[in-house]
Amino acid sequence: MLRRILAVPAGLIAGIICITLVEKIGHQLYPPPAAVGSGDMAAMKEYVAQAPFMALFFVIIGYALAAFVSGFIASKVANNGKHASAAVCGVIFLLITIYMMFSLPTPVWFWILGILVWGLVFAGSTLAFKK
Repeated sequence: MLRRILAVPAGLIAGIICITLVEKIGHQLYPPPAAVGSGDMAAMKEYVAQAPFMALFFVIIGYALAAFVSGFIASKVANNGKHASAAVCGVIFLLITIYMMFSLPTPVWFWILGILVWGLVFAGSTLAFKK
């Protein structure tokens, strides 16, 4: 029982780490203006509206990696042969992603990929069952 309870936080933490690492790489290659890092939402909206494709695509790559890793970790920790913990991680991340896409002026392709990639939690979960 305790493993199933801890599975979701473990998956979420692993996913957050993945997103953070990939976004840091993206920011190294496509640095945002200094005002973006200060928490200025207007500056963030302006940056996202004008950001190059690859700057935004790094976010999608981070989401995809986070989905896969969080599904894998959640299923490994739960160790019950079910996708439930991975699915909970995916739903939580999906809701956060949708909130962020409503908050920032993201293009249509970002919406489509930003929603679809969270299905990769099931790929990670399936791999966890095979190991």
